Amino acid sequence: MSTTQDIVAKLWAMCHVLRDDGVSYNEYVTELTYLLFLKMLEETGREDRLPAGYSWADLARREGMEQLDHYKRMLLDLGKPDVKAPLIRAIFTDAQTRLRKPANLKTLTTNIGQLDWFSAREEGLGNLYEGLLEKNASDKKSGAGQYFTPRPLIDCIVRLMRPQPGETIQDPAAGTAGFLVAADRYIKDRTNDLFDLTEAQAFFQRHNAFVGAELVPDTHRLCMMNLLLHGIEGGVDNADTLSPDGEGLARADLILTNPPFGTKKGGGRPTRGDFSVTADTSNKQLAFVEHIVRALKPGGRAAVVVPDNVLFEDNTGRRLRTWLMDLCDLHTILRLPTGIFYAQGVKTNVLFFQRGKADRANTKAVWVYDMRANMPAFGKTRPLTLADFAAFEEAYGADPNGKSAREQQGEEGRWKCFKRDAVGTRNDNLDIAWLRDTEADAEETLTEPEDIAAAIIGHLKAALEEIEALSEELEPDSVEGLGGIAEAAE
Repeated sequence: MSTTQDIVAKLWAMCHVLRDDGVSYNEYVTELTYLLFLKMLEETGREDRLPAGYSWADLARREGMEQLDHYKRMLLDLGKPDVKAPLIRAIFTDAQTRLRKPANLKTLTTNIGQLDWFSAREEGLGNLYEGLLEKNASDKKSGAGQYFTPRPLIDCIVRLMRPQPGETIQDPAAGTAGFLVAADRYIKDRTNDLFDLTEAQAFFQRHNAFVGAELVPDTHRLCMMNLLLHGIEGGVDNADTLSPDGEGLARADLILTNPPFGTKKGGGRPTRGDFSVTADTSNKQLAFVEHIVRALKPGGRAAVVVPDNVLFEDNTGRRLRTWLMDLCDLHTILRLPTGIFYAQGVKTNVLFFQRGKADRANTKAVWVYDMRANMPAFGKTRPLTLADFAAFEEAYGADPNGKSAREQQGEEGRWKCFKRDAVGTRNDNLDIAWLRDTEADAEETLTEPEDIAAAIIGHLKAALEEIEALSEELEPDSVEGLGGIAEAAE
């Protein structure tokens, strides 16, 4: 009997077939998704969603050019507006294959058909697909890690925020739906896979509990596939949260997200009519924070991954932080170690806050946990694990809104409290560190060429983003030229 890891390894091995047909690294999983989706519909008995003649068996039995032509026609037709199942349309909209050789398509359909699907069903088809996404993200040649949040970090955040049945949970930058799937799993584990809920409550969890948006069409495709295989029927739109589309997202009890870093290409600004604090900035992460605050219901809570510049940037950044601390209780900041994302040099944090029921002076104190100083260099040789977050989770406490009894750990400890007035004397700069930073020493221990290259690229990108932010504050029209430099660095 095969394990999920065994099956994922076999799926990833099929990428050699794709590469031989000219399919690039960043297209691997998208190409496999089309075929896996059809096969998984057969395995789960859901082929009634497909038009007649477009089942997995209809494709797999064909040979040669007839099979390739049929496959191309399937991809085109399944994304048309007249397809009744919205999830089918979402996955196949504008779908096209990069395969050109009939023999390669036959190899793929044969190999996929021969996988241990009994074991895959036993362990969960959703787990199989998540394993494939994670494998893709860990392969730096694919570039997928740029939008893939490490699973241990996601699981830590979800455990602390404690999603509950009946809550509307939003991710405005959903990526491949990692946060939403983890929140769904957390709820299912505590409700006997939803069987402890009433029929109406279970329907809400499957159809209405999870909402969000993802801008990139191919990533949205992977997102919808991931949601479907975990029993979640849609909920994430292919849309730009920083456009008027974002105003239409349902108000949330809980927001979990890792928004994209950097500036909008060409120096573009958000086009949201309801934005006031960040309406004049091209800094995407600042704009996403404004969306999150506005999208929370009174008393709603959020955990959001942000780069360091959100904590210290002046002008728009400072106005945003002051506004955030007025409207919300920003009770906790987790300073994350470097090296846990695709770009080694990117420094990130998690902000934990609760929207106030009144819009004034909600933050009384900010607790900061420094998980960055004196930490090992994370990367291929030292991956991030759940155990790395154990001390932070204990310090955070059981209350998702930071109301548990907390005790400072002193000048040599990682856990300190800063009163709101003390933060104010820093011009609301929240980039707070007190431990000796040995990050440079940690990076010197990197041994894998991929980790070293990623660290260098990360530092270059971070420097370019700081230059862009400074240029924008001085002369907004100059950002466009710098954006081209940043794109070249990527």
